[in-house]
Amino acid sequence: MNNEDEFFDAVTVHSRSFIICIVLHVGTLKRCVCMFMNGKPFFCPLRSSLPAPMFSRNDFSIWSILKKCIGLELSKITMPIVFNEPLSFLQRISEYMEHTYLIQKACSQSDSIQRMQTVAAFAVSAVASQWDRTGKPFNPLLGETYELTREDQGFRLISEQVSHHPPISAFHTESLTGDFVFHGSIYPKLKFWGKSVEAEPKGTITLELHKHKEAYTWTNPFCCVHNIILGKLWIEQYGTVEIVNHSTGEKCVLNFKPCGMFGKELHRVEGYIQDKSKKKCCVIYGKWTECMWSVDPQVYEAHRKLEKKGTTDTRKQKQVLVSLIGLAINEDADEMPDVQETVAVIPGSTLLWRISSRPPHSAEMYNFTNFAMTLNELEPGMEGVLAPTDCRLRPDIRAMENGNIDEASSEKERLEEKQRAARKERAKDDEEWSTRWFQLCTNPYTGSQDWLYTGGYFDRKYTDCPDIY
Repeated sequence: MNNEDEFFDAVTVHSRSFIICIVLHVGTLKRCVCMFMNGKPFFCPLRSSLPAPMFSRNDFSIWSILKKCIGLELSKITMPIVFNEPLSFLQRISEYMEHTYLIQKACSQSDSIQRMQTVAAFAVSAVASQWDRTGKPFNPLLGETYELTREDQGFRLISEQVSHHPPISAFHTESLTGDFVFHGSIYPKLKFWGKSVEAEPKGTITLELHKHKEAYTWTNPFCCVHNIILGKLWIEQYGTVEIVNHSTGEKCVLNFKPCGMFGKELHRVEGYIQDKSKKKCCVIYGKWTECMWSVDPQVYEAHRKLEKKGTTDTRKQKQVLVSLIGLAINEDADEMPDVQETVAVIPGSTLLWRISSRPPHSAEMYNFTNFAMTLNELEPGMEGVLAPTDCRLRPDIRAMENGNIDEASSEKERLEEKQRAARKERAKDDEEWSTRWFQLCTNPYTGSQDWLYTGGYFDRKYTDCPDIY
């Protein structure tokens, strides 16, 4: 593993003495952390599991805490640490980038409708990691940051907790080749409704494709965790997501469907893309937990009509659909994945995205994806280059990840008390909190307030960072 010739030449040595990124090992195609110290690379393989499995929550009652909070906003409620997962919300935000290849695909497409299809698939994929993730991420401390450079996926990300009340997390991701910028600020407003907790992800997300001089904006759907008192925990996402291409006037409207009385619509997403004259160009459908497809609107409507009539003659259905799309349907065009799919694929559809499989031990590791499993990894040498405010250095999250729940709980209390004391000191001195890497500005595409990156983080000048841990 120490032979640098076995790795892709994917890292550029910058003028600074130490940088971190992730590359692919050519021989095994395994991802590795690549760190440059004084111009010399050394490599550490990315982990595929956590140091310790998750705790059992069977002996803990959440009802004693939440029964007084029905209908209230939960950001100020202290929850037992056993209901957390060992990641900060800033790290959870970075999971938007798990399927970065979709952004890169959109950059390479010449047709604007095809680009919108791919951007829509990316918007759905960005929330797919929430499937079965019933643990609550740690609330970021004011001034907390997280950085992630993925050379193998071609991006680097920086995020910062820019406000505590209300809690606002800002992030900025940029392509390493200058192809795109993806940024936003999220205010996750939580409410308890008796049997469930609902998260409203306030805030705008913006994707800029530089080659095409395009900007897309949208907001994420609502997320709800059910059966937090009794029964098996499960998650649904619902609401309308509207993706706007501010350059062409094209729009994609996605309906994340609520479960419904009999669960028939659970996880389903349906929508359409319209051009600037409001003509429907294609229909998009699937499940945010599985896959997304696109199909011609006429084919979609014909299929729906046949479904409503209860037609069982599949040959007749195919003949009608073939006459509309003008091509023979290939029975083997899309192979079924290993996991049984529950999306009925309409003949003539094009696959936009399919979810990646999770590791076999995911259920014992907070239902993390392979991508999430690596987010809090701290290799020797990283501490000397990361900003002192980086999530990886939080002692409560680190203790929980290592299986030390008592230490994690006491550290969490200490950090929260330290934050309260710092806030009182600022109030006494009539001092306003100053963000380090983001500034409250106007989003140039929506006209609404947004936290935008001011630059400079990767220059590694952290002398004025706050002491929050």
